[in-house]
Amino acid sequence: MRPLLLGVLGCSLVLSVQAFYSASDDVIGLTPSNFNKEVIQSDSLWLVEFYAPWCGHCQSLTPDWKKAATALKGIVKIGAVDADEHKSLGGQYGVRGFPTIKIFGANKNKPEEYQGGRSSQAIVDGAMNALRNLVKDRLSGKSGSSGGSGKQSGGGSGSKKDVVELTDDNFDKLVLEGDDVWMVEFFAPWCGHCKSLEPEWAAAASAIKEQTKGKVRLGAVDATVHQAVSSRYGIRGFPTIKIFRKGEEPEDYQGGRSRGDIIERGLDLFSDNAPAPELLEILNEDIIKKTCEDSQLCIIAVLPHILDTGAEGRNGYLDVMLKMSEKYKKKMWGWLWAEAGAQMELEASLGIGGFGYPAMAAINSRKMKFALLRGSFSETGIHEFLRELSVGRGSTATFGGGSMPKIHAVEAWDGKDGQLPEEEDYDLSDVDLDYDDKDEL
Repeated sequence: MRPLLLGVLGCSLVLSVQAFYSASDDVIGLTPSNFNKEVIQSDSLWLVEFYAPWCGHCQSLTPDWKKAATALKGIVKIGAVDADEHKSLGGQYGVRGFPTIKIFGANKNKPEEYQGGRSSQAIVDGAMNALRNLVKDRLSGKSGSSGGSGKQSGGGSGSKKDVVELTDDNFDKLVLEGDDVWMVEFFAPWCGHCKSLEPEWAAAASAIKEQTKGKVRLGAVDATVHQAVSSRYGIRGFPTIKIFRKGEEPEDYQGGRSRGDIIERGLDLFSDNAPAPELLEILNEDIIKKTCEDSQLCIIAVLPHILDTGAEGRNGYLDVMLKMSEKYKKKMWGWLWAEAGAQMELEASLGIGGFGYPAMAAINSRKMKFALLRGSFSETGIHEFLRELSVGRGSTATFGGGSMPKIHAVEAWDGKDGQLPEEEDYDLSDVDLDYDDKDEL
């Protein structure tokens, strides 16, 4: 695998994009520069694979993906994105592992996750089922968001309502005094480049708002009307984009002007400024349910009993988890822990049960699948475990019982060393300790 990885890293951009697919294939190579035109503004049904050149599962999929593309030529379009090279596109559509296949059908704004098999026949069958549903929707008048409507509404991937209109009156309060990070476009209504940017800015605003939960916001200032704030920041050309962080001097945005480029920068700003997710003890069902349902993956550690480690040992394990949650905070995973024996049903469903502590599992509660840490419970071991999962190479299993097990309500750890339960004191005052000769041993 190492020679392949080194070879990929050494390739030019063109060769990297075409690492799996070439111009002679019927698979259409997609990048941030052509994705909107080819897919979003298209009336065709698309199946798009997001892959990484070093991903073993992606390499296995390639011949079947090519066969399916040839079989579906002229019927359904089959595309591929090197999401390792074009992280903005992967981030835009929530790609966390490889390969990920998305179906862009009637509503291009909300592609569906392809859940079928990975053989060429299964892919063709899945595509034809999606095509039948698309035709059925069109017959019933449910046209969704077609390519035509996408062009009129800014590329079909965003809404102007998610772009905050900034003025001389509200700029300081919203941008400078707020805690959120802002990307602000200064524009002029007559500017041709501004008109071209408008749909990209709107689409990026919607995606960034959703993926950062409103912590990174996109705004727009009509510099011909609100000249006070525009002159304050020396705006001379249009469009000019600036980045504002609370308490810092604004910086010029230097990236590309496609929605993918803007989204990628927005997510980077979010991860740079976002705190690490909270590490929670599993005290009741609500904690694990909310944490796991709100995250694509839930990282759960089962730590040794406090009598086995003491407070110092337990805090050492928790510190490792906190460092890993910081390292992977951009993933926005949930992080939980429980004491060995406190949640026996959970341990049994993960195949941990009664030994091998500390243990760790990564759970996908939507798919009811999990993976277990096989290496050491250390920064290095956990990093390798999570990195493998991130690129789709981890070994997974189905949750025992097919659903989340019963979670018991327990008292929170008080941060102290454990204490053995006190033995009962027995009152021996009324016990006759005098023995007759015959009772002596």
